[in-house]
Amino acid sequence: MRSRQSAPLALSDFGVSPDQGFLPPDPLEQLPDSPMLNQLGHELPKLLSARRVRQFIDGQRQLLPSIPATWQDRDYRAAMRIFSFAGHAYVWEAPEQPAAALPAQLAQPWHDIAVKLGRPPVLSYASYALDNWRRLDPARPIQLDNIVLLQNFLGGLDEEWFVVIHVQIERQAGPGLAGLIQAINGAASNKPDDVLDGLQRLAAAQTEMRNTLLRMKERCDPYMYYNRVRPYIHAWKNSPTLPQGLVYEGVTAYAGRPQQFRGETGAQSSIVPCLDAGLGVSHAPDPLTVYLQEMREYMPPQHRAFLRAIEQSTDEKNRPLLSAYIRDRRSDNPNLWRSYCTCVDLLAQFREIHIGYADSYIHRQHQIHASNPSAVGTGGTPFIAYLQKHLDETRRALVD
Repeated sequence: MRSRQSAPLALSDFGVSPDQGFLPPDPLEQLPDSPMLNQLGHELPKLLSARRVRQFIDGQRQLLPSIPATWQDRDYRAAMRIFSFAGHAYVWEAPEQPAAALPAQLAQPWHDIAVKLGRPPVLSYASYALDNWRRLDPARPIQLDNIVLLQNFLGGLDEEWFVVIHVQIERQAGPGLAGLIQAINGAASNKPDDVLDGLQRLAAAQTEMRNTLLRMKERCDPYMYYNRVRPYIHAWKNSPTLPQGLVYEGVTAYAGRPQQFRGETGAQSSIVPCLDAGLGVSHAPDPLTVYLQEMREYMPPQHRAFLRAIEQSTDEKNRPLLSAYIRDRRSDNPNLWRSYCTCVDLLAQFREIHIGYADSYIHRQHQIHASNPSAVGTGGTPFIAYLQKHLDETRRALVD
């Protein structure tokens, strides 16, 4: 088999870590020389519980006078985290009466920072999870008993646990992504031992990820999630209570027109799309595939590029490189096929657990406000039927 892959893939080219995956180095906790923004982030849970977020923000002439020229990427990401939480808290402070417009002192700097980061000015998974953690003990690893959130909406055990579970899964994915890239590069250079070792590393990471996901209900109750965590992560596309979207006052690029952006969702994580692409799991077009393609706009640009690079790793017949390599050697090297099937099966297990959570944490909950619908995900799309379809298509990769 000849590969169309021009050069070996390298995690470092895309800001991906073999130890931490898509997680950055420890995020910045406080912004230098930005006391008002730091105060807003610190006080947000108290302001939100008292329903005084809008009053506080409306009373400020500026939240960020100007973006310091000395800011680095981690400063922008920290500011994006605070502005994103504050923006959603402003809109959804009163779920029965969401704000239809953001004041300029919030909208303008949020938009400018979002442009710098290559993402829309809305709370996305990158700010909600990837850039939103710290270690209790800096000398100890990133693990559930040593990580807490930097920013909350209301706070509390259920909100904290829901997000740190995602952070831990992202960390555990790092060695798996390294294994996946090793396997792809091994297929490109016809090194079956590298392919096998890479698949085994991927399977070990997937097992850890699955086991962590299974712990969600230990400290995140479905009722509490739906009623105290979920309301604030919705956004303003396909929103029954903000049908026109949200006005970002003072943002010249929007010219006063309402903007429609999707809400924060785990579908904005790059892990599962990378596993689908790397393992050659394909999904027939449906509303969820269209939605998932849209979710890439909310990923950090380097992560999008990494996903594209994996998708472009094909053989001379334009087949996904790794799965084609393994299938062509299914009889001669059954160990490769068995290891591949293990990885695909673990991906199916992960999806199946997620479907169960989507049902119990959302679909079965009693809807009180139209702003927190139980029939659609936080991204604004129906989910149960299409999640099941994607699970079935994952399992089909084991027999096709």
